[in-house]
Amino acid sequence: MRNRRENTFPKAPFSEVPGATEGPTDLRHPSPAEQRWEEETLGPAMEKAPERPIGKASGINLDKDGKARFTTVSGTAVERVYTPADLPEGLALPLPGEAPYTRGIHANGYRGKLWTMRQFSGFASPEETNQRYKYLLANGGSGLSVAFDLPTLMGCDSDDAESEGEVGKCGVAIDSLEDMETLFNGIDLEQTSVSMTINSPASVLWAMYLAVAEKQGTDWARLAGTLQNDILKEYIAQKEYIYPPAPSMRLVVDTFEFGARCTPRFNPISISGYHIREAGSTALQELAFTLYDGVEYVEWALRRGLKVDDFAPRLSFFFNSHNDFFEEIAKFRAARKVWYRVMTERFGAKNPRSQWMRFHTQTAGVSLTAQQPKNNIARVAMQALAAVLGGTQSLHTDGFDEALALPTEEAARIALRTQQILAYESGVAEVADPLGGSYFVEHMTLDMEQGAFAYFEKLDALGGMVKAIEQGFPQKEIAEASYAYQRAVEAGEKVIVGVNDYLVDEEPQEILYIDESVREAQTRKLRRLRAERSNEAVQRALSALCHAAEHEPQAVEGGVSSANTMPYLLDCVRAYATVGEIAGALKDVFGAYQETSIA
Repeated sequence: MRNRRENTFPKAPFSEVPGATEGPTDLRHPSPAEQRWEEETLGPAMEKAPERPIGKASGINLDKDGKARFTTVSGTAVERVYTPADLPEGLALPLPGEAPYTRGIHANGYRGKLWTMRQFSGFASPEETNQRYKYLLANGGSGLSVAFDLPTLMGCDSDDAESEGEVGKCGVAIDSLEDMETLFNGIDLEQTSVSMTINSPASVLWAMYLAVAEKQGTDWARLAGTLQNDILKEYIAQKEYIYPPAPSMRLVVDTFEFGARCTPRFNPISISGYHIREAGSTALQELAFTLYDGVEYVEWALRRGLKVDDFAPRLSFFFNSHNDFFEEIAKFRAARKVWYRVMTERFGAKNPRSQWMRFHTQTAGVSLTAQQPKNNIARVAMQALAAVLGGTQSLHTDGFDEALALPTEEAARIALRTQQILAYESGVAEVADPLGGSYFVEHMTLDMEQGAFAYFEKLDALGGMVKAIEQGFPQKEIAEASYAYQRAVEAGEKVIVGVNDYLVDEEPQEILYIDESVREAQTRKLRRLRAERSNEAVQRALSALCHAAEHEPQAVEGGVSSANTMPYLLDCVRAYATVGEIAGALKDVFGAYQETSIA
């Protein structure tokens, strides 16, 4: 096993310029023409029209010298203009499809294939969500993304006392294989790419999905889709964890190994920065912590004995697209470049597909406002455009009413139509990386890269991401960034249209309401299921799963390790054990995680 401290990343930005060691912010050497412009053109213009304050109050965003201070959403200073002086001299940009993939992993961008329009959807019962899926597919959606309700995310059945008031509210309620069969009834899984946003009980829900495909007669080798399965970001940001970090990481590696052997087209993980950004991080923190989570997963898989090029081609990522247009594009471009360096320099990956950063994007839910909610249509369109110009492989666009409730059918349709207008009317899909070569975008891309490696150095020194989480490092960084942003909003330094400026009186928005009838219906189904299934078979399967979970997996040549939990989980779901029963059995072995407060 590699020693982390012997594999720290260099601080310098990757560049084709030999010996380039300074960060892009230190590179300014204005040309004579730029100096002349500042004196003869900019100076007189500034005298006539001084730079405006950014916020709604006079004097906001002025530095100590009284000069205007413009920043990104993340608080990064932005200069008034960018020129070649802001880039390393002689910087050579790669072409699309060529390492280090800054300009995209595909040589012809979207001209060969558009991004997948994968709308995140799920609410109430499996029956109702199944109808919404069919509606989205009929209206041009090209993939499905399953949103589960909070009890399912936490490994609880709908009739559990802990589930009261939450069943079907933020996603679909799934208690057993029977519900998963209903969810995908009439949907050909061999022809439909499916993403599932599930983490602590991810392997349980994936087993249910595989069992449904099996019942449909689909060869697992032909299934395409993604399991989120990113437990590290739960400890960092979203807090929907069940077990302690070490056994949780063991379950993730079990899916890597099983997927590499049995589902070669399915991504067993979507390493997610989305929730890190939703928790209040900056764009840089989202980039750095997400990619370093990827480093941690690879380290744990190598420790199991897996070969990097056997599993790394199926690693995928998931990012947030926020309001600051150019900052987001730079983040996406830097992500590909940094991951290429990670896989080649740190892990020695040889397969180009192991070196590719493939990612899904969702527009920023945290940016949506309950006030004047139809303004969110414009926000979502802008964020979606940034994701496309940044080269995303798939995209979800939020419904305009999601700050109030789950999206109505109308809101879901407008969100999908937003993607279709971008794809077919805007022209942005005709050119690969059309902003490549922009002094501003290239400067920000280099800054993002350098900032990511600076965070990597800190995380390496802490002993890796699991140890950093236990010490509260990423949590503290995000909390401080979130606090700084909120203070800027409350001071009026950052204007949120319709929230702290440009206010109007408005009528209440019609929303989708999920009542307690969903829990009642799910409870009746569970009661019937437990009466009709073989409870003896369920207990045998759960006992075998616990026995496997109690032992460390041992590598088996040409197959999955002994004690890999996936085969045992499949036996449990085929016997119609419920999510709560399976999660409870694993909790008996692994224990439950309680976060300690971080000073």
